[in-house]
Amino acid sequence: MTATVTATEAPPGEQPNLGGRRRWGDKSFRLIALLSGLSVLAILALIAISTTKEAWPIFSHDAAEFFFSSTWAPNQGKFGSLAFVYGTLVTSVIALVFAVPLSIGIALFITEVAPRWLKRPIVSVLDLLAVVPSVVFGLWGILVLAEPIGNFYDNVASALSPIPILGQLFDQPASGRSFFTAGLILAIMIIPIITSLTREVFDTTPTAEKEAAYGLGATRWEMIRASVFSHSKGGVVGAVTLGLGRAMGETIAAALVIGSNPQITANLFAPGYSMPAVIANEFGESSGDWRAALIGLGVVLFILTIIVNLTARAIVSRSIRRTRGE
Repeated sequence: MTATVTATEAPPGEQPNLGGRRRWGDKSFRLIALLSGLSVLAILALIAISTTKEAWPIFSHDAAEFFFSSTWAPNQGKFGSLAFVYGTLVTSVIALVFAVPLSIGIALFITEVAPRWLKRPIVSVLDLLAVVPSVVFGLWGILVLAEPIGNFYDNVASALSPIPILGQLFDQPASGRSFFTAGLILAIMIIPIITSLTREVFDTTPTAEKEAAYGLGATRWEMIRASVFSHSKGGVVGAVTLGLGRAMGETIAAALVIGSNPQITANLFAPGYSMPAVIANEFGESSGDWRAALIGLGVVLFILTIIVNLTARAIVSRSIRRTRGE
C-alpha cells in the first residue's frame, strides 16, 4: 500500500511545518496592536480638533483676553480663563501635598509592615473608596465638613496672622467653601488611586535585593530607601501623575466645595473656582461666545493634562537613565 501525504499532514515521525502559520499569526498580531495604538492617537486628535473647532470663535476674537484675563462676566461679554486655571492648579497641588505622602505611607505599610491578616481588609477599604462616586464626596464636604472646618480655618488664621507669608496664605476665611477645602476633598478622592498603584509597584521589588540589603546590615528603613524606592521611582511618578490627572479633571466634588468665586488670591482659605466646575455649572445655560469660552476652558484643561503627562514621562525616563548609569 502507498500512503498519500496531503498538504496539511506530515509523514509519520515528523513534526508538521507550522512556520507559515506562526508568521501569519505574528503579522496579524502586530497589525492589530498597531491599529489599537493608532486608534488611541486618532481619538485624542479627534477630541482636540472637535473641541478646538467649537472654541475657535473665542480663540480667534478674544484670545488675549481669554488667556490672560481673570474677569469672567458672561453678561458683559468678558471671558477670562486665568482665574479658573489658577483655581485648578492650586486645588490640585493642595491635593497632592496631602495625598502623596499619605498614599506612599499606606503602600509601604501594606507591603512591608502589615501582617498578612491585616493587608486584605486595608486593600478592600481602599478599593471601596476608589469606586465611591465623586458627588458623594462633594455632598459630604458641603454638608458635613464645611461648617466645622470653617471654624478650624478661623483658629488657624488667628494663630498664623502675625507671620508675614503664612498670614497671607491662610488669611481669615469667608466660609468653609474654599481652595483648601476643595484640595482636601480631592486628596481623599485620589489617595486610593495613588495607593493602589504604588502598592503594586512596591510589590515588584525583587526579594533578592531586599535580602541583600538586610544581609549588609541595613535596617528596614535603609532597605526601603535603597531597594524599594530606587526600584520604584518610575512607577511612583506614574501613580502620582494619574492622581494629579484625576484631581485636575474632577468636576462635581470641586464644584460643590470650592466656593464658585473666580479670583486669583494667595489666600488658600478664600473661595475660588476651577475649570471643570465652571463648565459643569454654566454649560447648560450657555450659548454663543459663552459656550465657546466654556469649551475653550476644556481645551486648556486638555492641554494642561497633556503637559503634565509629558513632564511625568520625562521624569521617569530621566530616572531610568540615572539608574542605568547612562
